[in-house]
Parts: sequence; structure tokens; C-alpha cells
Amino acid sequence: MKYSITNCPVCGGKMTITEYKCDSCGTSIRGRFELDDIMKLSPEQLDFLKVFIKNRGNLSEVQKELDISYPTARNRLEDIVRGMGYQVVDKDREEASKILEKLESGELQPDEALEMLRKVRKKK
Repeated sequence: MKYSITNCPVCGGKMTITEYKCDSCGTSIRGRFELDDIMKLSPEQLDFLKVFIKNRGNLSEVQKELDISYPTARNRLEDIVRGMGYQVVDKDREEASKILEKLESGELQPDEALEMLRKVRKKK
């Protein structure tokens, strides 16, 4: 079997590994074993992750190899990050929040903040 089954094919519930067995000597270990977060990813996400690693994290190369747009590649990577239980940081939103904080503290004038926010928006 190429991929671990993480959800029940009948009801969609979470599957639990309850036994490991050595193919060499036949030793069995029984219990309740949790999958690592990376093994909870879908087959498509794992394939994307392999291409991402192969290209040493260069999303431009990943998008070329998979023949997808850069935003699609970035979104797929963010889906993987979320799938592993991590929070995705929206850099544009973070940058806009910092600008607004500077405006609120008086470090920026309203017209300066507005211009900076427009630049952040144009990057999208």
C-alpha cells in the first residue's frame, strides 16, 4: 500500500493504527498509535510536498514543474501547513496591521499610512 489510510472509507471517521508487525521475524506490537501530522496529509498534498522538497523550497520551480500558477503553488503549500495543524501567517495582513499600529501610535500620518496600505494591496 503506497499511502496510509487515515479516514474510514465507509463513514469518513478517523482511523487508528492498532498493530505493527515485523515482516522479517513476525514480532507484533499492539496498541493505539497516532500518525505523525505529515502522514495525515492527502496523497495529493504528499505529492506536492515531495516536489517542494525536491526543488528545495523554491515555489517558482515548483510552479514550473507542476505547470500551475505561483499563487496556486503558494495556496497548496498553505493548505499543507494548515493540514499539519499550523497557523498560516498572511504576510500582507500582518504588514497592514503594523502600518495601522503605527498610525494609531502617531508614528505615521493618515496620508502616509494610506499610501503604504495601497502599496500592500497592489502586491496581491
